[in-house]
Formats: sequence, structure tokens, C-alpha cells
Amino acid sequence: PAGAASATALPVVINTWAFRTAAETAWRVLELGGSELDAVERGCGQCEIDQCDGTVGYGGSPDESGETTLDAMIMDGNTMEVGAVADLRRVKNAIGVARKVIEYTKHTLLVGESASLFAVRMGFPYEDLTTPKSLSLYSEWLNQSCQPNYWKNVVPDSSKSCGPYKRPGKVTYKEEQTTSQRSFHNHDTIGMVVIGVNGTVASGTSTNGAIHKIPGRVGDSPIAGAGSYADSTAGGAAATGDGDIMMRFLPSYQAVEYMRMGTDPAVACQKVISRIQKYAPKFFGAIICANTTGSYGAACNKIPGFTQFHFMVSSPLLSQPTEKVVDCI
Repeated sequence: PAGAASATALPVVINTWAFRTAAETAWRVLELGGSELDAVERGCGQCEIDQCDGTVGYGGSPDESGETTLDAMIMDGNTMEVGAVADLRRVKNAIGVARKVIEYTKHTLLVGESASLFAVRMGFPYEDLTTPKSLSLYSEWLNQSCQPNYWKNVVPDSSKSCGPYKRPGKVTYKEEQTTSQRSFHNHDTIGMVVIGVNGTVASGTSTNGAIHKIPGRVGDSPIAGAGSYADSTAGGAAATGDGDIMMRFLPSYQAVEYMRMGTDPAVACQKVISRIQKYAPKFFGAIICANTTGSYGAACNKIPGFTQFHFMVSSPLLSQPTEKVVDCI
């Protein structure tokens, strides 16, 4: 019958990168009758446990002082509620804490030490996020004169030596480079969109942020409309890559708005990447999109060494969570 194909295309779970266990976990939650929010929380939480690519969860991406901190968000596309945490310290389950922000507060985003105190009040244990791996990444960086880093227009010259840095007496601003410093091996973020059998949408992200970031830096991941966005009247999207550049364009919100206007999810993703390219042609980034009928797509910006983007999809049309690949534009 007409429309049967789209009906069988739901539910859908889509997530950034080839993070298979995250996809499997989220899909299993749906199969067992869990909600879309449950699936997002558990799926992204699985990546926090697995330390996906060292860029999600504890023990990765130490900041300039050697500490690993976490950012996460979760969004309910029915109520438009968002729970998010940023610069979370000494608590491993960042997306779990983000979910509690929705459930137990009237707020949207909690940050830093205060977010950690909230987490403890919600029953999460304090745990060390540092590991031998993150310590060795930090020492190697110090031995390489703190390269790369995120400072500019400071003394001493941040491209040659470690800080502490300060403003120079006379400022001569260099043109900001829009080339991503982040390596494409440094996959950054798990972003996930779940569309339930009735078209209900939830989304979420989790990351330990940019490696060697300036302490206190928050990227796109925990920001609604940047890291991810969910609206059960249209669809959901999630972004990954250089958050300092991408968050300026609210790419996930923009993609959902394109889908609301009837744009195919793959095209919506491409349009978002194209908009950012105009200002930052060499940025590292990708986005996944899915609409309420179960159609999905992804797009990425083509730069040397990053010409394809891998992501995971789970749906009744696939026998198991499946890795998909899209060519960058």
C-alpha cells in the first residue's frame, strides 16, 4: 500500500562515525520498549564507557593543564526541552547528567565545577577522568613546545613556545586562520538522532572536546542547535568536527529547518556544510540528518586527508546497525 515503505522505515537510529556499539546499544533500548530519549542517553553513554576514539568520555583530549573535561547534551523533540553540561569535571557519565538537568531542573545548561556538584547531588560518583593515556598525550604535547594550541596574538609566540601567554604591549592582530587545527583522526563527538516508530525525535551528543583546549573552552556539542537539535514536527540533526567554527552557524538547527521546508535530509546536510564553507573553506566537520519519515543523510567538508565520512544507521530496513559512507563536498 502507498506509504507502507515509509512506515516500515521507522524507528531510525543514526549516529556520527563508525561507533557501532553506540548504535547497537541505542537500537536495543528501542527494541526493549525504551523511549527515544532513553535510546539517545544509553547510546551516547556507551561511547563514554568505550572512550570512543579517545574523543568521547574519560581519559582523552586533555586540556592545557592536563585535565579531561566533558561536554554533553540531550534534547526532547516533543517538548523542546534540552539538558546540557559543559566543562564537567570528575564525573564520567556526562550525557546521564545532562538528562538529569531536564528531569530535575528548569534550566538548560550547567557548567564547570557547579555542574559537577549538581551531578553528585543527582547520585553520580566523583571519578578521576585522567588515565595513563591522557597523561602521556599531555606530556608529549609539553615536549613539543605545546603545539598545536588555540592561542593567537599573544606573547610569547604561541606557535613556537608554551605559555603562560599574555597580551602584547602593542597589538598587531593576525588574520584568523580558518583552517581547522584539529586532526581528522581526532573524531571529536558522538552525535545521535533517534526517530521513534511514531515519528518522535530525540537527539544528543557527548565529547571530551578539543585536545589541548584552553581550560574553560566549550565547543558546539552541548549547545542546542549547534551540537544537535530535535523537533518531532520535522526531524533531527547532529554535528561533529571543529566546534569552534561550526557552532557559529547553528548547523543542526539549520538542517532541521531545511527539513521542515521539505528538503531531503541528505540535501539539508549538504546545504549546511556549504554555508559554513563560504566562511571557513578548510574547516573539519560533518553533519547527520534524519526526518520524521525515517529518511536520513549526511554530509562533510572535503579537506586533505578527510574525503569521506562514516556514520551508523539502524532501521527495520537493515538487518543490523550498518556503517554508511558519504563522500565529502
